[in-house]
Amino acid sequence: MRPPKLERHAPDDLYRARLSQQLDMRHPLVQLAALIAWEEFETQFGALYHESQGRPGKPIRLMVGLTYLKHTYDLSDEEICARWVENPYWQYFCGFDYLQHQLPIDPSSLTRWRERIGAEPMEMLLQATIAAAVRGGKVDPKSFARVNLDTTVQEKAIARPLDSRLYHRGREILVRLAKRHDLPLRQSYERLGKRALRLVHRYGQARHNRRMQREIGRLKRFLGRVYRDVRRKLGSRPGLADRFAEPLALIERLLAQQRTDKGKLYALHAPEVECLSKGKIGKRYEFGVKVALATTNREGLVVALPALPGNPHDGHTLAPTLAQVERLTGASPARCFVDRGYRGHGVSGTITVVMAGQRRGLTATLRRALRRRSAIEATIGHMKADGRLDRNYLKGTAGDTINAILCAAGHNLRLILRHLAKLLRALLRLLATLDPNRAAALELP
Repeated sequence: MRPPKLERHAPDDLYRARLSQQLDMRHPLVQLAALIAWEEFETQFGALYHESQGRPGKPIRLMVGLTYLKHTYDLSDEEICARWVENPYWQYFCGFDYLQHQLPIDPSSLTRWRERIGAEPMEMLLQATIAAAVRGGKVDPKSFARVNLDTTVQEKAIARPLDSRLYHRGREILVRLAKRHDLPLRQSYERLGKRALRLVHRYGQARHNRRMQREIGRLKRFLGRVYRDVRRKLGSRPGLADRFAEPLALIERLLAQQRTDKGKLYALHAPEVECLSKGKIGKRYEFGVKVALATTNREGLVVALPALPGNPHDGHTLAPTLAQVERLTGASPARCFVDRGYRGHGVSGTITVVMAGQRRGLTATLRRALRRRSAIEATIGHMKADGRLDRNYLKGTAGDTINAILCAAGHNLRLILRHLAKLLRALLRLLATLDPNRAAALELP
């Protein structure tokens, strides 16, 4: 059922003090709450709920506010729900005008809410932060005409893929499913599988490669025997075919893949994971999905962050990234500044692509703007260190897209909060110089 709107003036709270009467209205979070157009979320996301069937959904502003705070302060679903009760400024940001002593939702509600909204409508959260940055004076709308672009890897929350671990994990999944559905197996290889995995680690540490490969082959044989046994037993119980279809397909793909194959399986719980090499010295391979980042050349505000599966060439990511920039900002970039990895991008028309190392046709203004392109590297570092771009815990390709968009929204909110705090400090310094006697009373709490 369509979620109700938050009642800021409930009748049973008549004798309670409001948060707006107790909090400092100059606080950056309070100012940020006034810059975001919450009514647009009610209109757009409310259409995704049924009008009469089911129980009422959770307030949309609460869910959007918690999502914003989670990616702004780099917290998990459980952590944001626990700290929300302790922070009255977070409660006011989410639309509550009275202090709440318990969270009205369970942390798992955030997961179901993300699944309901989906990947494409989630772009509205990033678009709202861009509009808030314009209203707050953080970015000039003219800045959308010049953008910096670069690519990075959004790593998935998986262990480093090893053949031994994958074979052992696949056997455990099949054995557990067989026990759950009362499917008798000739042998589960639980004791022998654990012993072989332990020997793989020992031989690998001692650099006994031939012995290690022998134990890896033994783990693969154990998995193959359980796989074929399950396939035979399912012939007499066709009702369980749908329950075993997905894990059996993954196991078959795992057993068939070779060392030099492309599109290999690196994680059984995340088969969409890809192996990407970005030429880094400390980390040669990264496992996740490639994302393309676009920021304004002057302020560093994120205006696009699409997830691009398939490990495309950097030059081929330029067109979809610029399309998302135009979709979110409503303006078509006139110039984009890229590195040399974007050779052969194939983008033509009214957009001028300025590449690092370019010498011809550069004016003094373009040369200064091209030097600003390297600032996008620091933006990527902040999004991975201060945000949640370094490790994605959301499921599937839709989770890759949602996490990338929300990481961009969280980075924009951090920039806006820092800008609002800077404006407040400047205002207080100005007032203190005009009236030194009131300087102590004007200080921030």
